Amino acid sequence: MSRPRMIFNAFNIFSASHHDQGMWAWPTSRQLEYNSFDYWVDVARLLERGHFDTLFFADVLAPYETFSNSRELAVRSGMQFPINDPGELIPALAYATSDLGFVLTQNILQEPPYTFARKMSTLDHLTRGRIAWNIVTTFLPGAGRNLGLGGLPEHEDRYARADDFTDVVYKLWEASWEDDAVLRDRVTKQYSDPAKIHQIDHVGPFYDVTGPHLCEPSPQRTPFLVQAGVSPRGRAFAGRNAEALFINSLDPASAAPVVADVRRAAEQAGRRRDNVKLLAILGFVVGSTEEEARRLHEEITDFQSIEANLAKQSVFLGHDFSQYDPVEPISEIARRPEGRQGILGELIAMSPRTDITVGELVRWYGNLRVVGTPEQIADQIEAWQDAGVDGLNVQYVTSPGTFEDFVDQVAPVLRSRGLMQDRYGEGTLREKIFGQGPFLPDEHRARGFRRAAWGDGS
Repeated sequence: MSRPRMIFNAFNIFSASHHDQGMWAWPTSRQLEYNSFDYWVDVARLLERGHFDTLFFADVLAPYETFSNSRELAVRSGMQFPINDPGELIPALAYATSDLGFVLTQNILQEPPYTFARKMSTLDHLTRGRIAWNIVTTFLPGAGRNLGLGGLPEHEDRYARADDFTDVVYKLWEASWEDDAVLRDRVTKQYSDPAKIHQIDHVGPFYDVTGPHLCEPSPQRTPFLVQAGVSPRGRAFAGRNAEALFINSLDPASAAPVVADVRRAAEQAGRRRDNVKLLAILGFVVGSTEEEARRLHEEITDFQSIEANLAKQSVFLGHDFSQYDPVEPISEIARRPEGRQGILGELIAMSPRTDITVGELVRWYGNLRVVGTPEQIADQIEAWQDAGVDGLNVQYVTSPGTFEDFVDQVAPVLRSRGLMQDRYGEGTLREKIFGQGPFLPDEHRARGFRRAAWGDGS
């Protein structure tokens, strides 16, 4: 029986390496070309050939430095460093494609909402309505220092800032320009009607913004809204704001309660449960047989540096692994208190074997992925859908090789099961995803600012 189609995003970063550390050195990888337009255009066109929904750009504003309180290992291994600004790249990729969407990650501390609103409207115009904003509050203390904040604001404070930030940009995108404000009348030489372009006069706890918005309404007005963050505060924020939420669940079973909670949050915000699409992450290695895939997976894992994986997981697990000798067997650590509790205890409990070192264990954890034939990978994707997940961010091992494998081997199986689109819908990214109009639905809180300004809900 055919299933509803899922959303597929290619998870990437404007750097030589994203999550699989050191794979930029793999013989067939082109990741060292990351400063080249030609490389990125080839990636974007490959994804469009495979009918991916978006190219999803992650981003960071500081080197990773949790491991031993130092950035040395991250810098040495090229772990998301150096890194460029994906916002500068997207217009060229949009010009080279016709339907692929683009997700820009930008945190709410990065620039004032007034200039950010102009940036996103510009991208929405230049992409013909194919831009999305991944709303993040950042988790790196270095980003807070680099942005002149003296460090990272507290978690609740960051979300309070996000509330105020989104209020400002929603007012600019939705309430500043009326639909018929732009005239472009060649006879009278009048471009727009001043009476239909409004200040927003926002006064909030963090931002005071007068307006009006500098850009005329773009194809989506408000870009497609994505969010990453699944804390209780993050889920509530997603219920009010996100059209898609990127969750960090490791498997379908752990995703199901998160999915249910976010859908309840959407209802509590006056939205429909299906107004928020839930996105999980998919890492995979594919082979013509399971044995072939397993051999390749082991070769990839062995190719990676243990030290770089320790540095990466120190950040993502919030635990400095430099305090352990990486060559010490976990069987020895398990006898001590730290080996039976906390993050390390959880990892040891998950370990596939007892005869590995702590460094090998962390590298194994960093290489958890689906390994098998195209059919087996499709089976796992079905399990994600059964858990209520609407789509997947496909993570590469090497680029563009992993995406080529997905497009040529996995996607045909998914399409045969109805899980992946075989053609793009018409219109903007929002229309392609939801099959409705180009603008946010009326129940979204951003449209409330529009109704408050104009009073007619138009």
